[in-house]
Amino acid sequence: MRKFVISMFGICVMATPVFATIFSTVTGVVHDPQHRPVLGQFHLAYAYQTAQGRGSISGGLTDFSSGGGYFPLDHDQRNTLNTGFDARLPRGVFAAATVYYGSGFTDSGGPAHLPGHTTVNVTIGKAFSDRLSASLTALNVANSHLLIDNSLTFGGMHFNNPREVYGELRYRFHY
Repeated sequence: MRKFVISMFGICVMATPVFATIFSTVTGVVHDPQHRPVLGQFHLAYAYQTAQGRGSISGGLTDFSSGGGYFPLDHDQRNTLNTGFDARLPRGVFAAATVYYGSGFTDSGGPAHLPGHTTVNVTIGKAFSDRLSASLTALNVANSHLLIDNSLTFGGMHFNNPREVYGELRYRFHY
């Protein structure tokens, strides 16, 4: 398998492309360092995928017959991007930010797709000792509301969650 070198912000990263086929095709590049740098860690994952089915879907309480040939499945979202940074700041303070982008899932069985969506999440916290820390996390900071899935299945329609803010107090016991 070939490895690619990605240069981003003056940092060269060795990455291995990930290819998998299980009733769909996923192609992307993922970099996940095995060590934690002193100041923080950057992550980036991108995938281009298609999710298609062929024939009849059997099982469950009904018969989902297709018109023949390939058809898009409800989780057919072509482009997905997840990137962010975790930083360890002075005096035990830590912060993290993550941006997730999806190009949109299949609209009512396709071939059209729902609009793309972006979600931003942030965390800030402080470690008081090796065992005790506190943090505050905000999910979906922009409070964007969007339709994620409107497929005609028993699961029904799905919307993303509104803004969520929560605090965490963590104590590590012996293990």
